[in-house]
Amino acid sequence: MSEKYNKQYINGAWRDGSSKQVYDSVNPYNNEVIAHIKLANRDDIDEAYEAARVAQKAWAKSSADERKQVLRRAAGLLMERKEEIIGLMVKESGSSAVKAGSEFMVAVGSIMSAIEYVDSMFAPHVFPSLIPGKENIVYRYPVGVIGTINAFNFPLYMALRVVAPAVAAGDAVVLKPDSQTFITGGPIIADIFEQAGLPKGIVNVIAYDVAEVGDYMIEHPVPRIMSFTGSTSVGRHIAELCGKHLKRTSLELGGNNAFVVLEDADLDQAVDAAIFSKFMNSGQVCVCTNRFIVHRSLYDAFIERFVERAQQVPHGDPADPKVVIGPLINERQIQKVLGIAAEAKQDGARLVLEGKRIGNVVTPFVFADVDPQSRLAKTEIFGPIASIIPFDTEEEALAMANDTEYGLSGAVFSRDIVKGTAFARAVESGMTHVNDTTINMDMNAPFGGEKSSGIGHYGGEIGFEEFTTCKWVSVQKKPRAFPF
Repeated sequence: MSEKYNKQYINGAWRDGSSKQVYDSVNPYNNEVIAHIKLANRDDIDEAYEAARVAQKAWAKSSADERKQVLRRAAGLLMERKEEIIGLMVKESGSSAVKAGSEFMVAVGSIMSAIEYVDSMFAPHVFPSLIPGKENIVYRYPVGVIGTINAFNFPLYMALRVVAPAVAAGDAVVLKPDSQTFITGGPIIADIFEQAGLPKGIVNVIAYDVAEVGDYMIEHPVPRIMSFTGSTSVGRHIAELCGKHLKRTSLELGGNNAFVVLEDADLDQAVDAAIFSKFMNSGQVCVCTNRFIVHRSLYDAFIERFVERAQQVPHGDPADPKVVIGPLINERQIQKVLGIAAEAKQDGARLVLEGKRIGNVVTPFVFADVDPQSRLAKTEIFGPIASIIPFDTEEEALAMANDTEYGLSGAVFSRDIVKGTAFARAVESGMTHVNDTTINMDMNAPFGGEKSSGIGHYGGEIGFEEFTTCKWVSVQKKPRAFPF
């Protein structure tokens, strides 16, 4: 690992932050210290935003070919370092090899997808007018500087789904990864783009302690958009601050995703997807399944097969490529998950598989007959606890799926594709998948939530537009007749 990966990256310079505080980045499996990171303060945030503001003015004038060349080189450099970066993700975030490998490929996909949208910045849309002799033209522009604050669980992908389209659009970025996954969420990306020839100041990386700098990154006058991935409570706070300052937001927040198994579902297919949907990254995925809502005719068989499979999911050191369930990210999350399981037992949910703590790993808990109104069914768990709930009618299942403040992802299983698609469309979420896992990421599809799961999208043309703005120019080609 490069020695500069514990540094801030501001205006093309690798340096320590100006705060007196030092953050120790640790391997969540064995608590081994990976790096000592000297944190940033408000002065560093000022410098990063000012560098981005100045650099963006010039980058906005770059050609489509210049942007594409940088992005292609970045994708190539990333691929050259695939095994190294996957290893760092396993070490820094506790990701399994399967999860780290999957995240790596969608991160590369974010860059390749962004290349496809560069030309749209240089292709104005011309449309007719009701006024005789007038031509209407809409020009697309970069929005300017983007501030982005990301979560720990998909650090590489979360950063690149903002940085790549921003570079393609002609924007600049100040990136604040979660300190727990600072290296794979920030410096690696800065290093790749620096080597790819991106001008200094377009991508800046900082890490700080919120207790020291407060909301300064959000309220700073330079960024025109704040992108945030994390909890709904923090997202609401950021939205309030941005509303006060009339800044745009792109927020991917919490989820309480439902996985619905209809009466005509292929049970084997559903169980396969259910195991993946719950235990990928030890359940620390915003789009993982929280609630399995299963038709009563399949209910007992689903529980039996799900529990049997859950017992077989390998757990332990994520450095072992066979391991699926690795550590939870920190002690606070371990205590939260164990506390939810203890409360569920007290509330009367039927425990059909009891998990346990082994070091920093928590093995699967499975609860059946879960009360849809219980804390277990209402909480985004972010851990390996499965809740299974029976239903009798499709109307009842849909009502249960939608009875949540969240609306991020969902899944429905049915042999009838028309019925399954109709059900998916009726689920109040930004994404719902038919006969597939709740965990889906397609670089050409809009990834985002409804209700308390967020505002805006990442990915695809709709996601690209989040980081652009437009201007209407009309041209009157012959004299216009006015009424007075």
